[in-house]
Amino acid sequence: MSADTSPLFEAGRFGSGQSVARMEDDALLRGQGRFTDDWSAALAELPASELAHLAFVRSPYAHAVLRSIDASAARAMPGVLLVLTGQEMVDAGCKPMAGVAGFTRAGGAPAASPARRTLAHERVRFVGEPVVAVVALSREQARDAAEAVVIDYEELPAVVDLAGALAGQAVLCEGVNDNIVAESRYGKADEAAQAFAGAAHVVGLELDNQRLAALTLEPRSVLASWQATSGRLIVRLSSQMPSGARNSIADVIGLERSAVRVVVGDVGGGFGMKTGAYPEDIVTAFCSHRLKCSVKWIAERSEEFLATTHGRDLHTRAELALDAKGKVLALRVKSDANVGAYPTGTGVAIALLIGPWVLTGVYDIGLVDFHFRAVMSNTMSTAAYRGAGRPESIYIIERLMDEAARQIGIDRIELRRRNFIAPERFPYKNAMGQVYDVGAFESMMDQALKLADWSGFEARAAQSAQRGRWRGLGIATFLEWTGGNQMEERVTLSVQADGTIEVFSAVMPMGQGIATTLAQLVVDAFGVPIDQVRIVLGDTDRGDGFGSAGSRSLFTGGSAVKVGADRTIAQGKALAAQEFEASEQDIVYAGGRFSVAGTDMSIGLFDLASKQPEQRIFMDSTSAASGPSWPNGCHISEVEVDPASGEVAVVAYASVNDVGRVVNPTIVRGQLDGGAVQGIGQALQEAVIYDAQSGQLLTGSLMDYTAPRAGDCPDFKTEMDPSVPSTNNPLGVKGVGELGTIGATPAVVNAVADALARAGQGRLATQLQMPLTPARVWELLQR
Repeated sequence: MSADTSPLFEAGRFGSGQSVARMEDDALLRGQGRFTDDWSAALAELPASELAHLAFVRSPYAHAVLRSIDASAARAMPGVLLVLTGQEMVDAGCKPMAGVAGFTRAGGAPAASPARRTLAHERVRFVGEPVVAVVALSREQARDAAEAVVIDYEELPAVVDLAGALAGQAVLCEGVNDNIVAESRYGKADEAAQAFAGAAHVVGLELDNQRLAALTLEPRSVLASWQATSGRLIVRLSSQMPSGARNSIADVIGLERSAVRVVVGDVGGGFGMKTGAYPEDIVTAFCSHRLKCSVKWIAERSEEFLATTHGRDLHTRAELALDAKGKVLALRVKSDANVGAYPTGTGVAIALLIGPWVLTGVYDIGLVDFHFRAVMSNTMSTAAYRGAGRPESIYIIERLMDEAARQIGIDRIELRRRNFIAPERFPYKNAMGQVYDVGAFESMMDQALKLADWSGFEARAAQSAQRGRWRGLGIATFLEWTGGNQMEERVTLSVQADGTIEVFSAVMPMGQGIATTLAQLVVDAFGVPIDQVRIVLGDTDRGDGFGSAGSRSLFTGGSAVKVGADRTIAQGKALAAQEFEASEQDIVYAGGRFSVAGTDMSIGLFDLASKQPEQRIFMDSTSAASGPSWPNGCHISEVEVDPASGEVAVVAYASVNDVGRVVNPTIVRGQLDGGAVQGIGQALQEAVIYDAQSGQLLTGSLMDYTAPRAGDCPDFKTEMDPSVPSTNNPLGVKGVGELGTIGATPAVVNAVADALARAGQGRLATQLQMPLTPARVWELLQR
């Protein structure tokens, strides 16, 4: 059916609100996806002899001085094209990678962090840091030659944990005498101290948000090609932020940004870990530029554990002051974040700024005293990982709320009701100055209680007890901040004479179905079949933009598509008015046709495009959301604890989520459930662990690092309430990609605490620390 005759039901069938099948999936299921490693010399239109492969020599020490590097044997091996050291990159004029800006140490001194070179220069600071790059004609030749490089290290004292780093067991950065990168304070400390002194109840917890690895199906991958005809580098890589990666590559190597093009195809997962250029990406591009050939590097899984950014790693002391009726008077939090050997701007911002934004959660807590420090250690850097600061903060406040209810004897549901921000308070400014535009937190909780059959729990607990299991019921009521503070987005739309509407956006697909969602918005606007919509993503030559992070893809990217589509239709009305010699105000657009109101004169959208000089109607549109979105929800989990073994099983999980307008329910549920699985993984299983003496990574493979599997998860009951749309964007949507992760972790841990309390072991609830592995829970029970 042509678009010019398509009825309006096309929009209803394939537009927003419908569970349209993902348009990305057909090629992926047929094995026709195009990930970076799928691009060979032939696909890149290069002679096979011009495709080389790269391998890295990595530091076996957590902290050492580089005394010498002997690469003579490696350079003489068959197929070797280049052996590159950090000193050679410095001599070539390569700059350090961007560090920490905008934060200060106590007293106002600039943030302290060592310069990060793409290959270690003079000193290594964590196990796995790249030291030498070897390029050869085959991957095997590169790996063999890498093993022939001889490096003389002088080992230095190392420290991998917060306690040792704060004690100064080793100092990582020259020019300072400690490992504190920066710190921040918020709130009114003196007023908070008075509130605590006069409070009827004070409840405190020490909590750890352990370090996590972002396990993407596709590892980091990069193929850099030198284009002799244009004198440009073409870099294919797996990234959430092509423009940012392009900028980093060009800036470090010393090229004009216009001399580098980044192209991203299919991305096999990101979770925040692929939000910028890594040293390996830049080194690969540099080698391609120097050798004037194509160079490919594909990370091995062990390299991913060692040298991709990690998430979380926060130690917190948190306290609530409450009056006799359970109203929270003040919140006091002190946190130290282990941000690794080379602190990133993102990692420090997550710990010192972004996480604190949501620490008061969905509660009316006007008085706070916050103190946060970012601390260096001889570990891989931390940066964004699904949730990025919000899971840590929500875990803290939700653990406190449940513990407060337990200690002062108030029902935890009633305690939340007494402290929720009331609907009439919106827009509401929290203690960190963040403005929530809308919210209906108590309504979400009431719906979730019904969905989870909260009132029927006692019967289920009795059944568990008959099997020797302790059953617990956990809840988390929470919100999060989305948008990445990058509210502006540019899109281009081209209505083409061949019957296609092509849309380019700088947001990125990474398995979340964003291309389908954007296409549905195009169907909404134009009323054409979805198979006539082509979404183009991931090419810095087509356009720049922030990319996908902070659950912003639909919130900003989708809103930009809507605005751009509306502007395109307005332009089409002007062109149709010229065609009919009619007033523009008399032109009506519906179902793929422009008509003159009150007449039988009309023209199809694509027919109108064919009459234009370039055979298209083209729109370059930039727009912005007016502020972040605040998705929220109530997640409820049930667990069974085996007191004999300490094993914890999540046996039920229900959630009601306020994500504003829902474009594709199936995709949204997939995001919520997938996020919840990762949150369950943090609660029960996952942890990156370094050896305290040697600094070696002990969880460097999937034999050692436990990740959640399908069999570990219950059947999810997941619902969305679209009745509270965001007022900060024209779609009314709210970010959804991280919400499930944020709610699941406290809901599951609170359920375990509840199970202990129901079994007469409530005193142990304060001692629960993630991950709640069988060994940890069993050991706790033996106390």
